Amino acid sequence: MSSWKEHRSIAAFAILAVLIAKCCMVFAQIPNQPTEQPAAIAGNPQSANQAHQPQPTPKEIGDALMMHQRYQAAIEAYKKVPGESAEVLNQLGIAYQMMFNLDDAIRNYQASLKLEPNNANVLNNLGTVYDSLKQYGAAEKMYRKALKINPQAPLVEKNLGTSLLAQHRYKKGWEAYKAALALDPQIFESNTSPRVDNLASVQERGAMNYYMAKGCVRAGQTECAIEYLRMALNEGFTNPKKIQADSEFAGLRGLPAFEKLIAAQGTP
Repeated sequence: MSSWKEHRSIAAFAILAVLIAKCCMVFAQIPNQPTEQPAAIAGNPQSANQAHQPQPTPKEIGDALMMHQRYQAAIEAYKKVPGESAEVLNQLGIAYQMMFNLDDAIRNYQASLKLEPNNANVLNNLGTVYDSLKQYGAAEKMYRKALKINPQAPLVEKNLGTSLLAQHRYKKGWEAYKAALALDPQIFESNTSPRVDNLASVQERGAMNYYMAKGCVRAGQTECAIEYLRMALNEGFTNPKKIQADSEFAGLRGLPAFEKLIAAQGTP
């Protein structure tokens, strides 16, 4: 029989898992939903006064595992959640997508949308899968539908912009990037947000990096802009003369890092 101290350790771990789960957000920024009242772990049976402690629900366990990038274990936890939940199906989609199981990711995102057709977060996530598959028309449809539901979604605008750049629709892509910046000047700074950065060709990656650099300049993030320009140059999308002639980058002139970048290309 377990000791009272062992039960107390289990209870403490359960409480910690609940707290971790409530802080976990992956891919789509879905608002916290009320969870069912968790079951309690009984205290030492020899002590009638031992207080019952909350036990984490399968969803809370799944959320905690997602935070630690234990996607397969998270999937198993989510599958134990009773009933159908649009939020849980979305989380399953995310877990499968992070494991590059795109078929199951699509299946779960679509199932989530059947329960909540107007969930902009799920539409965005589904769009990123279609982009990964180069199904750009389907991806754009998801992003634009999401923006009709929530026009104030900088992440969706950013993903739409990247998708358009992948199709060489540079003007439209830059417009989407500017819309994203207008909503959130820091949108290009975050490395944890959902994004579409698995463009296939070097040319496509170069285009994305060039316009990402413009976005960083507009947001006042000069170091970020220079780094994206470096990648765009390495990928052959642009050249030093084009960068120097682009008025968007005028504010970088004179900065040591920028001048060093240009000089390294053999252009005075």
